[in-house]
Amino acid sequence: MDDVPPRTLPTDDLLEGVRARLGRSVRTLLSGDGAVRRPSANDDDPGWFGPDSVTWIVHADPAMLVGGLRSLLYQTLHPLAMAGVADHSNYREDPLGRLRRTGEFVGITTYGTTTEAETAVEVVRRVHARVQGTAKDGRTYDARDPHLVAWVHCTEIDSFLTAFQRYGRTRLADDEADQYVAEMAVVGEALDGVDLPRSTAALAARLASYDDELAVDRDTLAAVRFLLAPPLPLAVRPSHAVIAAAAVQLLPAAARRRFLLPPMPVTDHLLVRPTARALLATLGWALNPLVTGPEAPAA
Repeated sequence: MDDVPPRTLPTDDLLEGVRARLGRSVRTLLSGDGAVRRPSANDDDPGWFGPDSVTWIVHADPAMLVGGLRSLLYQTLHPLAMAGVADHSNYREDPLGRLRRTGEFVGITTYGTTTEAETAVEVVRRVHARVQGTAKDGRTYDARDPHLVAWVHCTEIDSFLTAFQRYGRTRLADDEADQYVAEMAVVGEALDGVDLPRSTAALAARLASYDDELAVDRDTLAAVRFLLAPPLPLAVRPSHAVIAAAAVQLLPAAARRRFLLPPMPVTDHLLVRPTARALLATLGWALNPLVTGPEAPAA
């Protein structure tokens, strides 16, 4: 009988190619096309933050993938914010478009020049000018309302910070976390937010001040279900499922209850964290391969 040639294992180059294709797919679906330039400490105009900022460290970390999805889930709790999404967003046709646009906006305002950051803000302001209407309860809403802008800002910053502290390649000290909140107020104010928090304590207090305004209806629950299980290509669904589980785990307990999400068993808590860490380590460039910021130590 003829000898059967031994089966060969994939080469490192082949594995790296597969890994790169998966990374590009996840990056495009979750965070945009990565068109932001690589930042440099020697830039004449390092933009709004610069290499000495905490923002450069936080926003370069793949944990932002978890934080971005958590923020979208969290924001649906406000009926007027949710009404704007339901009435003016095409999220069903473009399941992760908002997450991509958030990633692109964060990348530009973080690492772009001052002019690039100002241009990105102006684009968002023009979009906000069109997001007006009447919610199902009869109240009018306007995306330019400073109170709503502050809600979106605070949920985003809280989500980015919470995800970084759990899944980031390093961990911020208390004063660094306060500095991050203070730095990000620059972006919120550019979008017409007012009285924005500048410390983690103030951030928690500001979010708590919205408690009586939060509510959940059918649109909210439908949006949450859609965000957690959108119709994505089969190759990317496992990655999204891990990111979604990590995002849900980091939501406040009260939010999970409002969303009618069952309590996570201890075994799930024990599984989600290492699985998410492994995925984010593998897809370390997925948020934006050209935006790396300062090198962070390995976990």
